[in-house]
This record gives sequence, C-alpha cells and structure tokens, in this order.
Amino acid sequence: MASEETRTTTSTSIGPSQTSEPTTPSTRAWTTRLLVLGIVLSALNLRPAITSLGALLEEVRDGLGMSGSVAGVLTSVPPLCFAVFGVMAPRLARRFGPGAVVCAGMAAIAAGLLLRPYAGGTAGFLAASALALMGIAVSNVLMPVIVKRWFPDRVGSMTGLYSMALALGTASAAAVTVPMSETLGGSWQTGLAVWAGLAAAAVLPWIPFVRRPGAGPAEPPAARREHAREEPPLRVTRSRTARALAVFFGLQATAAYITMGWMAQIFRDAGVPASTAGLLLAVTMVMGVPLAFVIPRVATRLPHQGPIVVALGVCGLAGYAGLYFAPAAGAWAWALLLGVSNCAFPLALTMVGMRARTGAGVAQLSAFAQSTGYLLSIPGPLLVGVLYQHSGGWGLPIALMTALMIPQMLVGVIAGRNRTVEDEAVR
Repeated sequence: MASEETRTTTSTSIGPSQTSEPTTPSTRAWTTRLLVLGIVLSALNLRPAITSLGALLEEVRDGLGMSGSVAGVLTSVPPLCFAVFGVMAPRLARRFGPGAVVCAGMAAIAAGLLLRPYAGGTAGFLAASALALMGIAVSNVLMPVIVKRWFPDRVGSMTGLYSMALALGTASAAAVTVPMSETLGGSWQTGLAVWAGLAAAAVLPWIPFVRRPGAGPAEPPAARREHAREEPPLRVTRSRTARALAVFFGLQATAAYITMGWMAQIFRDAGVPASTAGLLLAVTMVMGVPLAFVIPRVATRLPHQGPIVVALGVCGLAGYAGLYFAPAAGAWAWALLLGVSNCAFPLALTMVGMRARTGAGVAQLSAFAQSTGYLLSIPGPLLVGVLYQHSGGWGLPIALMTALMIPQMLVGVIAGRNRTVEDEAVR
C-alpha cells in the first residue's frame, strides 16, 4: 500500500531476543496462514461475551434479581477489566511471547463463558465474567502488536481484517443469542454458555506459538535491526498524541459499551419486540464488518485522520437524536447510524499502529491508550443505568451519550495528526 502504511514498516519484537531459525518458504507460508487464522478466530471472540449479555440483559436481570443500578455495574465490568488486565499484556508478552499470552487469553474466555451462567448468583456471574474479560483484555492490547510485528508492511489491511472479524463476532452474538436461546429450550444460561465453544476453537491456532515465544513468520531485516537495538521504554505519558489517543479510545469505548449494553433495552422499552431489538443491535454491530475493513485502509492513506473522526461523530449525533425523538418509528435508521459511529474503534486501533514507528512503541502505546481509555469509559454505562432507574426513561441517558460525542470528536482530531509518540515522548 502507499502512503502511511508503507511508512510503518519497522517493528520490534516484544518477546525474548532470539535468532531467527532457518525456515523454508513453505514453512513460512504455513506459519503465516496459521497466524492469520489465529488472529481472525481471536477477533471473533473479543465481543460475544458482551453483546450476548446485552441481548439477554432483561432475562439475566430477572434470573439473578438485579436492579437497574446493579445492571449498570454489570455493563461497566468490561471496561474495568480491560483497564486493569490490559496494562499487564506487554509485560506478559515479553516474558512468555505474545502468541502464548493470546492462547491463554482465548482459554480464559472459553472457561469464563462456560462457567458464568451456572456460577450461581450475581457475585459468581460477575467473577466468571471477569475471567472471560481478562482474556479479552490481553488479546485486545496484543492484536495491534502482533500485526505490527509480523505484518509491518500491511498494518492497514491486517488491522481491517481483524477489525472486520471482531465486528462480525459482535454482530453475530447480538443477532442469534435470543433465537438460539429459544431454540435450545428458552434458557438464558444456555444462550450465554454456547459462545464458549467459539472461544475454545480459537485456542487451537495459537498452540504452535506457545512452544516457542518467538515463533512466527520471519521478521524483516529492518525489524531485526530495531529489535537488536533494545531501546529503552518510551515515556508515552509525555506525548500529547498518546494522551489524546487514550481519551479518544476511552470516549469511543464509552459509546460502544453503552450501545452494546443498553441499546436493545432502549428499543424494547419503546415497544419493539425482544427478537427485533436483538436484530437492531446486530445491525448496529454488523455495520462494522465492511467498514472495519475499509476505514483502516483509508486511514493509512491519509496524513490526518481527523476528517474520518468528525464524520463518524456526526453519524453518532444523528443516531442519538433519532433515539430521543422517535426510537421505534426510525429504529432501523438509528441502528445504522450508530453502527457507523461505532466504527471509531477500528479507527482507534489503526491510529495506535500509525502513531508509533516501532513494535515496542506500538506495544507501549497500545497498552497505555487501551488501559487508560477503558478506565475512562467505566463510569459511562454505570451512569446510564443509574439515570435510567432514577429518571424512569431514556431522555437523560441519551443526553449523556450525546454530550460525550463532542469531546470524542475534538480529541480524535488531535490524535489523528501525522505525529509519532517517539517524536514527542522524552526518554
């Protein structure tokens, strides 16, 4: 690709320093294909734990005896876990290798999803959810690192591929969880637990990369030279771009988790049947499938990603206005607009890969931006639950969502400038 994507061609391994083993072209092709399969399957598992719960939130609340405020806490657990556990990912990857950490993450997702419907009570449900979300958290952080390290000349296209798979998994869980629960006997426990099978399948492609932390397609010479230098860590907190990207990540995550956790309920309260509300949530999520592939490729060709940020923000504002004035009458249009707006997530991931020159820089920036961002996003879903319960309607929650979109657009424009954290951070 031209332009920016060709300027992000150096990377740094974040695993132990190793001499590349001689590999034949067929071996390199096989490991590359296996790695791509692992990335796609892992991405498919990064959101079903959340959107499957959103589709069945009312049934889970009734089954566990949750109030609206407690349900708000439940919808805030994902960003909390992403913030707490995501910051550990680079350190774990340096010790065990990124492939091994992602493999363990997929196993944690499978175990958590299998256990949580049957853990008994709200506390057990939250604990098992946290286990699954821990696996999601480390994988979230390491996906941009793996792409930068092993596909340094295809950052935009590979980011688009796993973003598209992530959106597909998100949408599928939202769309089929309710009808699948009805098919399997009407039990919400079964409807949630079935997603553990997809996570278990995602463990398999990573097993060969567990044996050798450095295993993977051969790194290009420029990447090996960067790795050999072993530059000291960046002080990313001193970079204005890194700080803006972290806030942008946090605000788009706030909007995404409010949407995933509450949008189906908004439609149900407006008189839309439960199955249709699940489909509307799926439409919102499925918009990310084509756009998550297109947006990163377009973003890497532009010197400044600000125009994309603004366009996505305007779609979000229009969608929120529709939810406020005519939630049922224009439900499909609002679902489409909010789906476009939620594509700020693949854009943020792409900017993580573009705002650092090396793989080590991407690892630090990814951990900082995602952990800080998810930490900032924790109050949003909780506030929505509290406002919903105490106001008795969706006017105040929608006003909150609308107000948060403005600063998201502003910091996104700053994060989209053609800068790198290496240029701004003082070592």
